Amino acid sequence: MQSTTRWWETSVGYEVYIRSFADGNGDGVGDFAGLTSRLEHLAWLGVDLVWVTPFYPSPMADFGYDVANYVDIDPLFGDLDQFDTMINRAHELGLRIIIDLVPNHTSDQHAWFQDAVSSVDSERRDWYIWRDPAPDGGPPNNWISHFGGPAWTLDEASGQYYCHLFLPDQPDVNWANPKVAEAWENILRFWLERGVDGFRIDVTQGLGKDQGFRSNPELRPLEAGMGRNEQWDSFEHRYDILQPETLEVFRNWRTICEPYDAFLLGETYVLDAQALRHFLEPNDGIHLGFWFEPMHLLWSPETVKATLRAPIDAVPGGIGWAMSSHDDPRAPGRYGSGELGQLRALGLFAMFCGLPGTPFLYQGDELGLIDSVVPPERFADPVVFRTGVESDSRDGCRTPLPWQPGKGFGFSTSAETWLPFGDRADRDTVATQRQDPSSPLSRTRSLLSVRRELTAAPGFVDSDVVWDAAETSSQDVVSFRRGEITFALHAGVGEAIVQTVGSVVMYRSTQSVDTELPEAPSGDSVTLQPGEAVILGPATYGGIA
Repeated sequence: MQSTTRWWETSVGYEVYIRSFADGNGDGVGDFAGLTSRLEHLAWLGVDLVWVTPFYPSPMADFGYDVANYVDIDPLFGDLDQFDTMINRAHELGLRIIIDLVPNHTSDQHAWFQDAVSSVDSERRDWYIWRDPAPDGGPPNNWISHFGGPAWTLDEASGQYYCHLFLPDQPDVNWANPKVAEAWENILRFWLERGVDGFRIDVTQGLGKDQGFRSNPELRPLEAGMGRNEQWDSFEHRYDILQPETLEVFRNWRTICEPYDAFLLGETYVLDAQALRHFLEPNDGIHLGFWFEPMHLLWSPETVKATLRAPIDAVPGGIGWAMSSHDDPRAPGRYGSGELGQLRALGLFAMFCGLPGTPFLYQGDELGLIDSVVPPERFADPVVFRTGVESDSRDGCRTPLPWQPGKGFGFSTSAETWLPFGDRADRDTVATQRQDPSSPLSRTRSLLSVRRELTAAPGFVDSDVVWDAAETSSQDVVSFRRGEITFALHAGVGEAIVQTVGSVVMYRSTQSVDTELPEAPSGDSVTLQPGEAVILGPATYGGIA
């Protein structure tokens, strides 16, 4: 039977937060010139597709997620010619590029909204969501923003409120208006014609809104001092997100993408696997949806296993696996401290590499980075200024990527970068870790080499997942088998022994291809340390190259 596997299902993705990846013009902010100059690193690492965060003209109220023009480049990052150069170089290196689309909202400086706010009778008034005040003069309902506070702002000139699930500077688009859908079809085609290989869709769950604009059920009262996530979790989001009409948007987009062999990746920010299923079945809309539970995982054998199993049991395919992003604290710092956190993060990523779907690294994951310490006087994230809660700041995971020892860490020649490096050291840099076979970078590269071999092998991608596949001395070992390959992660404490009779060690997360790896384990077993992962293949397998 011929496999129906699409190219992204055997790929490894990598998120580039463009402001912090590489600065090519020395102004302290990452840009396309810098990205192009560093693409060879990504090809060397072994990733296949690169997701680039927003680069469109923007007032930068939310660092590019407030878009003022969807078919151009903000001068901060370069221009369309530099974008084209980046695309062409990526394709020369065998990399595919997907770009961030932000369809839930625009900037309040976008020409569409400027027209909409000019008059209640303007041409594009209905391109946004307007409602009259409640009887008491307040917001039309109790919807709140992801960034804290009400999801409604009063336009005093017209006396109506407009909806924004994020900042007031980011008014939500009215997807019930067919003219909006038509405008977005043209935006997709503009970038597809420039050679992009797909799109990451911001706020996938938010486009449709309940047309009755009913209030959400309240789960607990809002209290002063609550962070943004606490505020959001105080409601059951029945009417502001996850509306069925949203799926029609992506079904239409999929027909546009198909002739280009491009794909749709959703920021499906739901922590319930059944809600993830809402986006992925039937398989006629987005191709992949991110599973965000690993970014909220409190480490234990039980939670690790549940986090890995839940989406597989709900939707066998179409899962984007990620443990870090530009919106969440970096994984090693959440999973423990020091080397233990690094080992757990890499071990979990090894499991991602064996499961159906597409694993994604966030820039710096390959280096085992934890969040930098950003002092309050250098805070830049608008969320912390809106809520007043310092722990809401996302700045620590967004600091510039350290490339090499020295001033500016090879990121920039500027005396000051847009965010400080914090406590980064030479050991954190790409250059230093490339010379060390025991570094997180070397061990991650080895893992991606094994992943590529496995996905190219006949039958692996089409194999089902069989859980609890390893014979082990400890219930703290989480394991599964796909075809003839077994993946095991020690998620507990102490040592754990995994039986390996008839198998060879293809990968251990404590070693790289540049360190000795036995062709067969001694004594028909392998001893795992806490956080360590191992990939076992049949005895006939020759081991990693």
